Amino acid sequence: MGFSRIAIIGDGGWGTTMAVALAKKGHSVTIWSAFSEHAREIDRIRENKRFLPGIKIPDAIKIKDDPRDLSRSDFHVLMVPCQYLRDTLKQFSGIIKGPVISGIKGIENSSLKRPSEMIREVFPDIPLTVLSGPTIAYEVARGVPTAAVVGSKDDKLARNIQEVFSTDRFRLYLSEDIVGVEMGGALKNIIAIAAGISDGMGFGANTKAALLTRGLVEIARLGVAMGARKETFNGLSGVGDLATTCMSSHSRNRWFGEEIGKGKLLQDVLGKTEMVVEGVATAKSAYNLAQKYKVDMPITAEIYKVLYEHKDPKIAVRELMTRTPKKE
Repeated sequence: MGFSRIAIIGDGGWGTTMAVALAKKGHSVTIWSAFSEHAREIDRIRENKRFLPGIKIPDAIKIKDDPRDLSRSDFHVLMVPCQYLRDTLKQFSGIIKGPVISGIKGIENSSLKRPSEMIREVFPDIPLTVLSGPTIAYEVARGVPTAAVVGSKDDKLARNIQEVFSTDRFRLYLSEDIVGVEMGGALKNIIAIAAGISDGMGFGANTKAALLTRGLVEIARLGVAMGARKETFNGLSGVGDLATTCMSSHSRNRWFGEEIGKGKLLQDVLGKTEMVVEGVATAKSAYNLAQKYKVDMPITAEIYKVLYEHKDPKIAVRELMTRTPKKE
């Protein structure tokens, strides 16, 4: 295998982490930032202080803010927040020619579409894969052994991505279930907010275990209704990503939930971080998808009400615990 020219579209922590890992493997890597000032800062100090502090960015990595500078890339890796994906894709219309890898975890609020569906609208014929799994950027950037999954209907492309992106500390598995891989990566953030709220309210391991277990049931229930395979949610992009995001001290969604559980207001908590807390927007999308597909998602519904209807988390917990008794 030769070395590839790889464009990372998005200058967040995960995109920067992937760029550093690929550059260390010998690939030619360019990071694209939507913000010229931030691109210049990263290029000057060789560190992404805003989203990945403490990690040296190799001098070989190029930092650009003009989409045209990425036109000759062999692979384009999308790492932007889900709610900004559509606008980002418009900037790259006519520029992206090679395969696209989506590392985006979310569901668009306005259309209720997954990232791959939005990408297909703009690039209907370009080879596409999705990348997901338990990948806390802070850990991957520090060389913590990590496994993730590549979802694609194109086995040859998926195996190529597997070879290009895998390292001795980053192992990739393959799946044909694009819907399941994306839904697991998106919906786990809602349950992570719930787990954080539990932490903020002072509950223990029993509560978190219940949230993870019943949360996974909800995730699989909606995913299957949308065409996913149930077994996918038992893998890395399902229970693996769910467990990591609900337990890690570096999880933005769990942290956000913890602040809410302590009684703080949504906008005040979001104002404390420049990073996007994907689960906030995803909770709205998932709530609407559950209604559309007539799927019972009680934890998701309560998180939606806490975030968007100002429901007291204490009342939400009580109502979840006093629902009509049922079989597991």
